[in-house]
Amino acid sequence: MSALNTYLNRKNAFAKMFGQKALSLQNATDRQRIADSIDADLSPENLTCDGELSRSQVQTRYRALTAAAKKLKQLDPAVKFYEYV
Repeated sequence: MSALNTYLNRKNAFAKMFGQKALSLQNATDRQRIADSIDADLSPENLTCDGELSRSQVQTRYRALTAAAKKLKQLDPAVKFYEYV
């Protein structure tokens, strides 16, 4: 399973728990919301869980998030990222 699908499945599982609408890769608005979410997760505070994670855990999260961002950008070049360049 690709990093993007793994990320999206996790986001949708949390959305379901809180009664929110699931995101879809088929919808341009949702794709941008996914990109915004990845950007938020790549912020230093979120990436490191406010310094609680070890360096190897941070690197693992970083690689997974950037792989998801790369796949999303390939799927829709129009999405905008700020943390992932």
